[in-house]
Amino acid sequence: MALADHLRELRKRIILSAVGIVVGMVGGWLLYPMIFESLLEPIVAIAEQDDSLVTVNFGGVASALDMQIKVSLVLGIVLSAPWWLYQLWAFVAPGLHQREKRYTVAFLGSAIPLFFGGVAVAWWVLPRAVEILISFTPEGAANLLDAQTFLTFAVRLILAFGLAFVFPVIMVAVTWVGIVKAQTWLHGWRWAVFLICLAAAVLTPTPDAVTMMVMAVPMVGLYFSAVGVCLLRDRAVRRRAA
Repeated sequence: MALADHLRELRKRIILSAVGIVVGMVGGWLLYPMIFESLLEPIVAIAEQDDSLVTVNFGGVASALDMQIKVSLVLGIVLSAPWWLYQLWAFVAPGLHQREKRYTVAFLGSAIPLFFGGVAVAWWVLPRAVEILISFTPEGAANLLDAQTFLTFAVRLILAFGLAFVFPVIMVAVTWVGIVKAQTWLHGWRWAVFLICLAAAVLTPTPDAVTMMVMAVPMVGLYFSAVGVCLLRDRAVRRRAA
């Protein structure tokens, strides 16, 4: 396929992905009240437990609307994940042989659960992180959380976890089409572990090591699982060539 054809195909897949995200955004808009209440649950629980003033504050007239649009966009990305993950694979698939295109089901069957698994881990981490951070508020003081800061942090954390868990599938995909060799991933495992731990430390807001390990350990395990699949793939290619 010529470069111009690649660019046209990329544009097509981006447009289709954007349409899917917009459709998902409509669903996110409808789900926003329920999601917002769920995000507020740990804050409300802490306020009731400590009998203190802990609440979320919208600082401007349009802040609530602006935040609902942003959260709906992220929810649209999450809800439409099966669609845009398929578009990603559809862009890569033309570089595969006809017999290899049957792995579409395997790609989507692993990428989609991993993405939602990352989202679930972030959803589990978030209330515990909020509880730990709010616990540092001095006794007798009020904690008025800026709504935009709080919700932006929450949705970015959820999206970051989801994308991080999909990365091993991307590793396998680029190895499958011959862009990166399995040995490259294997030789760089020390850097990979370091970068995973660094990313986990940055993405998890709490200072404790347990929360960081909740994110880092599954990612390291997924990384080495992906390396194993890539090694098997390269071995099969060498056998066919022989």
